[in-house]
Amino acid sequence: MNKIILKAQDLDGFLTETDKQNIADMDALYRQVLLSFSILSTTQSATEKAKEEQNLIALYNEMGKRMQDICKDEPRIHVYSFLTPQESHPEASRLIAKLRDVRTGGQEFVYYIQRAYEMLFKLAYALPQAASKNYLIVKTPVTIPVQNYAVHKIPNIDDKIENTVMCVMLRGALLPSMIMSKEIQEYSSHGYVTPFALFKIKRDESRHENDMEYILDLEKSYFKLESLNDKDLIFADPMNATGGSLVTVVKYLLDQGVRPRSVQFFNVISALKGALRVVRALENCKVYTLWMDPVLNEMAYILPGLGDAGDRINGKDREDQPRNIIQLIADYGSNIANLYRSQLREIEDTVLGGDR
Repeated sequence: MNKIILKAQDLDGFLTETDKQNIADMDALYRQVLLSFSILSTTQSATEKAKEEQNLIALYNEMGKRMQDICKDEPRIHVYSFLTPQESHPEASRLIAKLRDVRTGGQEFVYYIQRAYEMLFKLAYALPQAASKNYLIVKTPVTIPVQNYAVHKIPNIDDKIENTVMCVMLRGALLPSMIMSKEIQEYSSHGYVTPFALFKIKRDESRHENDMEYILDLEKSYFKLESLNDKDLIFADPMNATGGSLVTVVKYLLDQGVRPRSVQFFNVISALKGALRVVRALENCKVYTLWMDPVLNEMAYILPGLGDAGDRINGKDREDQPRNIIQLIADYGSNIANLYRSQLREIEDTVLGGDR
């Protein structure tokens, strides 16, 4: 079988001793958090509940401060809630709260994912006010007394975005990749639509976090190696738990002689361990995340996390009949299809045109 496999032990080999100690310290703090969860979920005493809620708030504040200090020492990890002005934090916090909430349904979840990636795009590309400007001349629906046009200025970031390729680690990453591509198209003065490269990768869910394997299936992937060389490769995966899928794909490309100009990883939520693994394993990679969570559980899921983002965006597959990428696109429906029609055309051409 034409498959590439990376093991969790390989990923941990990239971590420094300081990284490992920071991760262990965070695990110890989260064990205290779990004790608070147990008390809150069982107590019948209003006084005890109020006391434990204050303890939980203090623990989360301590974990947040420690993660912020850790990220200060790693300039390639960019966390929205650590870097933006204080007045921007409530928006991000409320958005993440909605994504986490078990009551947030599919369509609402997609809405908040779209908002999250708009915020991540601004974090990465800064959209500086002092930058030179591009001008958009837009024809409006108003025709009296004559046809009206409007002139709008946008920052000139063409040099940052018009060398990009969207690299999709399938399923949960499909719609976020389309959203990022759409943002690039809207801020390009030439209406640049990113090419797409599609990678079929999964982790072995029968394993635990410490012995996990990441499996890249080349037979079900669609890309051309030569089209990735000297490009800015963008990966948009809503959750970065372990970093294993990204490292597997990029290490494979490097082994095949691909030399990207840069690699950028966009996550709505990243675990501390996953972010550290990525930047330690890949020299030319930056991580942009809206929110950082402290730990992983033994099954390699982010805590407190938000569940399986792919299932919440796309709905669950039947185990005996997993959908391929064309079926996923069809299930998005007409609203998504109309909004991202340029991106869908690129993806369909990549798959049906036989690019590999």
